[in-house]
Amino acid sequence: MTIRFAAAAAGLLMVVAGVCQAQETAPAASLDVELNALVPSQKGCMMTFVALNQLPAAINKVSFELAFFNDRNAVARITILDFRDLPQGKKRVRQFDMPHVKCESVTRILINDTPVCDGPAAGECMKGLVTRSQISVPFEG
Repeated sequence: MTIRFAAAAAGLLMVVAGVCQAQETAPAASLDVELNALVPSQKGCMMTFVALNQLPAAINKVSFELAFFNDRNAVARITILDFRDLPQGKKRVRQFDMPHVKCESVTRILINDTPVCDGPAAGECMKGLVTRSQISVPFEG
């Protein structure tokens, strides 16, 4: 009887360990937004972002409230950018020409909120947000 119990316990431990390992290796649901480039334009500053929706649902419409900081670490501007739809598992490039913004004056960008997130469960866009920057300007969420 104790041999059967020990074998059953060992089998249960192997199952639990396998489940834990599967959970560790499963990709986390996220909404990845990368600041890819800031380029001076005739209007001001052309901002390029790359977004990848890895949430469990497609996003029909999403917008981000961004705060732009200057060299004194003060908020120079707050604006809402419409990223439109973000299909699940697909990368999308979105560009925004920001009038009256000088690229060289932007020292940091913060995603303050997601006022619109149509598709995933309430709050999932902000909860799953992962930001990164390909340039020297920090980009935070």
